[in-house]
Amino acid sequence: MTKGIYNSLTERKQLGKKSFAVLIDPDKVTDDNMEQLIQLSVAAGVDYFLVGGSLVISSYLDECLQLIKKNCSIPTILFPGSPSQVSKYADALLYLSLISGRNADLLIGQHVISAPFVKQSGLEIMPTGYMVIDGGAPTTVSYISNATPIPSDKNEIAMCTAMAGEMLGMKLIYMDAGSGAKRAITEDMIAKVSKSIDVPLIIGGGIIEPEKAYLNCKAGADVIVVGNAIEKDPNLIKEMAAAVHSVPVKA
Repeated sequence: MTKGIYNSLTERKQLGKKSFAVLIDPDKVTDDNMEQLIQLSVAAGVDYFLVGGSLVISSYLDECLQLIKKNCSIPTILFPGSPSQVSKYADALLYLSLISGRNADLLIGQHVISAPFVKQSGLEIMPTGYMVIDGGAPTTVSYISNATPIPSDKNEIAMCTAMAGEMLGMKLIYMDAGSGAKRAITEDMIAKVSKSIDVPLIIGGGIIEPEKAYLNCKAGADVIVVGNAIEKDPNLIKEMAAAVHSVPVKA
């Protein structure tokens, strides 16, 4: 199993380079708007595509990934909402464990069921501590997981949760305010978590302005993920990517 994408994430972190990922929900795209998204992403220098969603009720996952592969070399990372969301056409898989909740099924239960299939997939598997942060609105993930998000002002809880995830062996920490969040994760929380862990920190949910993406990176985010805002305005890709990549690299 190659470690290409995880190596790139850790190397970029060590160099202080920030990454921008476009989140694509296969249920919300077609061939036509996918081609536009790919063109805009290539022109903007997008670093990664995250592909997946909480449900994925269509059968477009494989086709979506194949279309990306056909038209560009941007790496594709599966962001699965369930064990069934595995495709051999991706490069890597975020193997998500919901460490912010107390639902054993999403902490380890579904992983036990999916493990043989995931292992046989040939994908690069990246164990990821997934933390849902209250974004001011009910989200699909909080409903399906039946797990209470971490309150947006409880920085210490987020910090300790991320530390525990890292010490349990998670290779990435992903903090998410959820699709359609009314408010994004605060810079204070990001800074607190970032200073307490050594693994790459991914931040998503509620990021609708390039300035917010920039500030999140300055606070310590290594990867910024944007989906909902781009679904509404694909032209934001250029501005978001520019904001993330403009963060000064620490000497």
